[in-house]
Amino acid sequence: MDSSNAAHGGGWIFWSKTVVAPVAALSVVALEHAHLIDAEGVALVSIAAVLLFASVFAAVHHAETVALKVGEPMGSILLALAVTAIETSLIVAAMAGSASGDNALARDTVFSALSIVLNGVVGLCVLVGAARYREQGFRVHGTVSALSVLATLAIVTLILPNFTVSRLGPQYSPTQLAFVGVLSLVLYGVFVFVQSIRHRDYFLADSGDGGEAAHAPPSAGVTAFSGLMLLLSLAGVVLLAETLSPSLEHAIRAAGLPVSFLGVVIATLVLLPESAAAIAAARADKLQISLNLALGSAIASIGLTIPAVGAVSLYYGKELTLGLDAEGITLLMLTLFVSTLTLATGRATILQGAVHLVLFGVFLLFSAVP
Repeated sequence: MDSSNAAHGGGWIFWSKTVVAPVAALSVVALEHAHLIDAEGVALVSIAAVLLFASVFAAVHHAETVALKVGEPMGSILLALAVTAIETSLIVAAMAGSASGDNALARDTVFSALSIVLNGVVGLCVLVGAARYREQGFRVHGTVSALSVLATLAIVTLILPNFTVSRLGPQYSPTQLAFVGVLSLVLYGVFVFVQSIRHRDYFLADSGDGGEAAHAPPSAGVTAFSGLMLLLSLAGVVLLAETLSPSLEHAIRAAGLPVSFLGVVIATLVLLPESAAAIAAARADKLQISLNLALGSAIASIGLTIPAVGAVSLYYGKELTLGLDAEGITLLMLTLFVSTLTLATGRATILQGAVHLVLFGVFLLFSAVP
């Protein structure tokens, strides 16, 4: 990986960028919270947006460094956990701080994350990789196992609430919500155990994949530093996103977009680090790692976010709307169906990437114009 080469080769300029960006991002947030700068100013919004994207790519670099030390698929799992923690904190902060509720924000964000990952990220990875290498292979056992977990979690949390009778509307009763939250955590835990220990070989790239020479693992000191900077980078992303949220909500209203579009924006922001890492892996002819990142982030998005926001909703006594409308159900089922056809073949071509990107375009269209 290029970033790893820079780190191990003494590229102090590159290292300074991956350190300065997160620190600067957190400094801007601190100054804004201290009311020393105007959060609504055009200049601050522009600077914050630049620092946010810089922090995203700093997070990717440090995640790659940690992944080199711990190996795959643990590197993908660690990044998925970190990114999901950000997603959950954004949703929980909105729920806890809103008097009216924002009771559908978790649903909108999780559904957006699924659509972005399964259609946008997977589509781009397949398209970029196939355009460069004509055709790429991956391990069917791993991808199909991950997709079965993802489909189960998606249907139980986003579709089944529409058909229960204990509570009117697309919501679970408190008992049902608690039970589904626990089951989601259990299923995610089993998946991580299978991916990292029991059947780790299902999720490893073939030894012949990737034309790049293997990099030596970084030292313990470098790994610890990158781990710390990864946390700071991700914290910079989420805190800057919160700082930018008033301007963002105003822009959404001014553009005439529905309120639910905020879920698309949150999901896009928190998935940027993994998306960039997944696309870079596909360009390096490591589609298996791309799929590990993509599917792992989607599974974590449901398996960890829904239990967390469910617990918060029960604690605050707020309703939590989970069930999708008919339009969302149709897109979700079509996405899962096409993903099954793609991930069950073991080979990926430009056509499959194009199909996923078309579905992603449809999702964006109906998110903006329901």
